[in-house]
Amino acid sequence: MAGLRLGPLLRYVDDASATVWVEASRPCTAEVRCPGGAGGTARTFQIEGHHYAVVPVTGLTAGTSVPYEVLLDGVRVWPLPDSFFPPSVIHSPATGDGLRVALGSCRWAAPPADGKDPVGPDALDTLAARIAADPEGERPDVLLLLGDQIYADETSEATRRRLAARRDPADPPGGGVADYEEYTGLYYESWLDPEVRWLLSTVPTCMIFDDHDVIDDWNTSAAWLADMRATDWWRERLLSGLMSYWVHQHLGNLSPAELAADPLYAAVRTAPDGTVALRAFAARAEADPASVRWSYRRDFGRIRVLMVDSRAARVLDEDDRAMLDPREARWLRDQVLADRGSCDHLLIGTSLPWLLPHLVHDAEAWDAALCRGERGPRWARFGEWLRRRADLEHWAAFPASFVAVAELIAEAGSGPGAPATISVLSGDVHHAYIAEPAWRSRPVSSRVVQLTCSPVHNSVPLSMRLGFRFGWSAPARALGRLVARHGHCVEPPVTWRRTGGPWFGNQFMTLTLHGRSARLRLERARTQAAAGGRARLETVTERTVL
Repeated sequence: MAGLRLGPLLRYVDDASATVWVEASRPCTAEVRCPGGAGGTARTFQIEGHHYAVVPVTGLTAGTSVPYEVLLDGVRVWPLPDSFFPPSVIHSPATGDGLRVALGSCRWAAPPADGKDPVGPDALDTLAARIAADPEGERPDVLLLLGDQIYADETSEATRRRLAARRDPADPPGGGVADYEEYTGLYYESWLDPEVRWLLSTVPTCMIFDDHDVIDDWNTSAAWLADMRATDWWRERLLSGLMSYWVHQHLGNLSPAELAADPLYAAVRTAPDGTVALRAFAARAEADPASVRWSYRRDFGRIRVLMVDSRAARVLDEDDRAMLDPREARWLRDQVLADRGSCDHLLIGTSLPWLLPHLVHDAEAWDAALCRGERGPRWARFGEWLRRRADLEHWAAFPASFVAVAELIAEAGSGPGAPATISVLSGDVHHAYIAEPAWRSRPVSSRVVQLTCSPVHNSVPLSMRLGFRFGWSAPARALGRLVARHGHCVEPPVTWRRTGGPWFGNQFMTLTLHGRSARLRLERARTQAAAGGRARLETVTERTVL
């Protein structure tokens, strides 16, 4: 009999359909069944000895919430026996309902239930507990996970023990994962957490990767990539990372229509074993990143969400350095400017913040100039060393791409039909803040904000906290101007100011959009003695965006 190994994950949802992702213990037919006749079935496909299905659910009614159950070969496997959680539901939005978007990134797997959590309570666990305690209360309509859903290079003690049972931990990549099977262990560790498992079964999710989903500093520079390719373990690490991402995260980002039209998905589903086809795809993505697009678009009525790949789509040649390759940049432009007047709110999700503290921005632009040879070969070598040591590889480290995004947002936010708000949503930097840009040479009618929020479950050392606080200060801004002049850096077309934060802790943001209004709330998970040591969510800030 087939068992449920992982999932279900409720992924895509619209007013009439949804997708539910599962992993089974053996080949089988997966079924999602709802009261009233809505549901769907899918046969599992096989990758590296694992069996997965993405079940398309049809027959849903806009504006309703229905519970669902999962069956494998006709046997109910979800809800779990004796579960204390409420039923998992699919909520189909209705036109005019508005949208509540929760966002965050950077989640270490939760420790064992009897273990002390070294980084404090998990914000997603705490959100799940709140929803479960009041199923009819407020909940996100969609959860945007903006990178580092797993940590392939910073593994837990339990994972390192599992890896040591398979291979010698003294051999590279040591305590980091090496192949597809080891990647699956990270997803089990992260998504089998009971609270998070239930949360992901009842709140739709959109996901995009960041560096730790493969390795820290992934695609920092051409020199970094050359060094990695010279090792005997990197290629398998990368291919397995892309394969596991496609299976566990990317498939659920697609609508049923997009899945039906995807030739790779068709090849994998119809083959007795889809491993060869998926591995060939990953090899092509490694050799020619521009041939694959991980970015995608989701529309929720008059709200448009663009999730942008700011890792695998990079051009790393120092003379032509770009965050997005030309094909990806054209796609982003087309999606931002498509159907002028059709959206009230534009959300651009990119794992890496576009607007950083001023000193950090200037340091990254300066370092990019050094690496490009602006001050000669000796400075270039120093610049590459510093780039790797200090993680100087955000949008500011790709100056032409930073400017291109600024110009694109200004174009989208100007003139008739401009969205009420344009929000750039990011994580990565293990704290939260709000920044607002202003353009030097043109008016922009949309309200534009950078909303940065991480981690949902991780930590940031005191030195980084102090550094980020200092990075926004007036002395830091003056210092940044000095280093920018040393690198002959061109002044960017925007200025910006911090209007909220920095805030630290395990946290997430919720953006509530209705009509042309927007409201933001930041919540942090904290253990409360008055609640018997249980974690609760506290509101750190709540404000009107527009």
